[in-house]
Amino acid sequence: MAEPMTTQPMTTQPMTIYEALRESHEVQRALCTRLVRTGAGNAAGRLDCLRELKLELAAHAAAEERFLYAPILMADAGLDIARHALSEHHEIDELIEQLEQLAADGAAWGEKAKELAHQVRHHLKEEETRFFQGSGKILRERQKTQLAARYQRDYLRMKRVLAAG
Repeated sequence: MAEPMTTQPMTTQPMTIYEALRESHEVQRALCTRLVRTGAGNAAGRLDCLRELKLELAAHAAAEERFLYAPILMADAGLDIARHALSEHHEIDELIEQLEQLAADGAAWGEKAKELAHQVRHHLKEEETRFFQGSGKILRERQKTQLAARYQRDYLRMKRVLAAG
């Protein structure tokens, strides 16, 4: 008679700041795809998607800047990568402002949406490679999990605050 299989409880590692950020990054990528695929004939859909993307980007950036960029700025080795990432957040904010000034049913809106989506994707790719690598050398393992918890709490709080607007 075969012995019953015993299963060991799975231990789950706490999430790191990088895993937490990647979750939001995937949402941003999906929203960018939806933004550029929504046609001029669906102006309301374009505006809804833009609002959703703007909220996601703003909540993510606020929490990310507080709980990843700020600690990295404190290290000499992190100054350049953190400044660069901050400047890209600013560029994305400006593109959103420009897009909000355009008629959602126009061709110019579609072109600006493509520019925004390109910039967001560029930033995410660069962040997930260059920034995560550089900051990963600066942060201790324990910090990576502590920062993840703080980031997630603030990200959710900012989503609520910004949605209540």
